[in-house]
Amino acid sequence: MRMMAHLWRCLAGPRLYRVYHEYDDHESMAYDPNVVERVGNKIIQGLNIMVYVGLYTSPFIASYLYKRDYFSFAGVISIGNIATGLSILLMVGFLIRGFGRSFNPTYNKFLDILHQCEQSYNTKTMSLLRQYDFDFWAWPVDFSWADAEGDESKPRVYVDRSVGRSGLGWVITLPCQLAAWAAVHCFGRHLMYPGSIQLLQAAMDNYLQSGREKLVKEHSGLRNKITARDGNFIDTMFVDRRGSQTHPHGSTLVMCCEGNAGFYEMGIMVTPLDAGYSVLGWNHPGFSGSSGSPFPKQEQNAVDAVMQFAIHKLGFKPENIVVFAWSIGGYPGSWAAMNYLQIRGLILDATFDDVLPLAHPRMPSWMRGLVTTAIRQHLNLNVSDNVARYPGPITIVRRLRDEIICTQDQILRQTHLDFFICKISYVAYKPTQSLYTKRHLAALCSGPKGQSTSLLELGIDEDYYFTLLSTYAAEHSGAFPMMIGEEMTDDEKTKMLLFLASKYLVDMDSFHNNPLDTSLFRMPWTPIQDTSYVQVD
Repeated sequence: MRMMAHLWRCLAGPRLYRVYHEYDDHESMAYDPNVVERVGNKIIQGLNIMVYVGLYTSPFIASYLYKRDYFSFAGVISIGNIATGLSILLMVGFLIRGFGRSFNPTYNKFLDILHQCEQSYNTKTMSLLRQYDFDFWAWPVDFSWADAEGDESKPRVYVDRSVGRSGLGWVITLPCQLAAWAAVHCFGRHLMYPGSIQLLQAAMDNYLQSGREKLVKEHSGLRNKITARDGNFIDTMFVDRRGSQTHPHGSTLVMCCEGNAGFYEMGIMVTPLDAGYSVLGWNHPGFSGSSGSPFPKQEQNAVDAVMQFAIHKLGFKPENIVVFAWSIGGYPGSWAAMNYLQIRGLILDATFDDVLPLAHPRMPSWMRGLVTTAIRQHLNLNVSDNVARYPGPITIVRRLRDEIICTQDQILRQTHLDFFICKISYVAYKPTQSLYTKRHLAALCSGPKGQSTSLLELGIDEDYYFTLLSTYAAEHSGAFPMMIGEEMTDDEKTKMLLFLASKYLVDMDSFHNNPLDTSLFRMPWTPIQDTSYVQVD
């Protein structure tokens, strides 16, 4: 009976990829399956790829089967026979793999440790389990959003641009809404988040394994499994540098939010790591080890659980956490900032204010209405609305050669102009929204040359406004919103707005996918932290 139970665990157990040395975290070796297990793996992998290809090409397959009359009774019988044969082959693959594993001492040892963790997951068993890299679905849960004391009492802030309809209007738009739902779930989600495509993940599997190995071996990274509010499991990697003599910034945690095809294994974590910070990376729902799908609600639940994990499990105070978001990661990053106002700052790199203007040029013009409905109802990534509700320090990194976000100069200017108008309104008291102000903000957003020219043309003395703002913050409060503009004229408000905008914007002369230069990665500017001013009475 015990032998049968062991054989079953070998048959149903997770794939093992790598074994780290028991006494040296900097040594590891790839798991070496025997010939029998390797054959079973090949059969299962091949059938999985067939399923993924079939799903993504199902409209073409269905059309082909229809033309070949496979939807007749005889055709359905033929399809059923093929499906039965493939199912039997899959079962054979599992049996062969399980039989091979049962004779592999390395896998048997791993399976015993995993079984111990399932029985009692504590510090000792967790330390033993971290010696292995394996399928994440079998990893025990390290933290759940429900573990955070008082979590239910914490109000969440949500922004919804969707337009509600009732009665006749709802009936009239129902066909378009149904078409939008179908488009999003069939292909729209994968176009917006290509990293969620299983075929792409299968092709990148070796690179993802190598990335995890590097984080564990070179940076002593710790992988953790988090349960989000909606039941999704979130795959995270934490590099702890608190108390390190060689990393003076280790007391600050940088939480990274990846792009639409980014994974923490090979994403933006490298920049804050090179800069010497403690770093927490996580994968979007449906990416790598994370379960679910990257819809806005699931993104919100995921980043919320990661923030709770950082605060309650890792022990970082919100004021020592910086959110670093790249590209489409600006949505969960800005949502986290909007809901955790005490964080030290928000860094948005190569992101957008609203995804809809970027989607329209990439789709046929006749689909414009459908695209608008699909995004507003199902994929409404309204980053600027979130930023407008975060009154804390922020840095916006602009890629001057960004071929993804900034397809035209007008989009380049307008994207960052919208950010600034939303953001700076929290700093200067009732800022003027005149065309005069917007024109100069647009000039500042047009490029490095335009920025310096605009400040000089307006007669803005940076040292003066720097000192003015710093003195106000020292005497009153550095918290936003500041009321420094309460007694200013419109002209003085405009100059203060432009000065503040110049502090928020950082230019990088590169394309969209290049890693952020470490020299440009710095904490968001605040007048209280900057010591280069002289306080005036």
